[in-house]
Amino acid sequence: MRNRGSSVIIENNKVALIKRVRDGNQYYVFPGGGIENEESPEEATIRETLEELGVHISIKERLGIVKHTGIQYFFIAEVIEGTFGTGGGEEFSGDFRNRGTYKPMWIELEHLLSLNVYPIEIAEKVYSLYRP
Repeated sequence: MRNRGSSVIIENNKVALIKRVRDGNQYYVFPGGGIENEESPEEATIRETLEELGVHISIKERLGIVKHTGIQYFFIAEVIEGTFGTGGGEEFSGDFRNRGTYKPMWIELEHLLSLNVYPIEIAEKVYSLYRP
């Protein structure tokens, strides 16, 4: 697996996540995806968030790194323009349709740890820093 960049967007005590259903399993991930050649983790995070959520973001700071079949970079970000939920990345059509469903959604921070969120260490960090 290649390295990934992901955004952590918090607004109004909610966190942006992608609800995945694949092979009968339901789980949540932070928006993001693979880092392309010649692309920084930050650039990949900005590009992937636009593709998946339909919003342009500004990176504020790095929240953490998780090593799991590649390095995953997580960045605190804020939405600067766009309409949440209008992403048109390859995840929503074509060959990726057989990889389950992708549904962008806002989750109340107070419920974050009661869900199956990957990676859990980032979910726990977000909860400890931003819980209401």
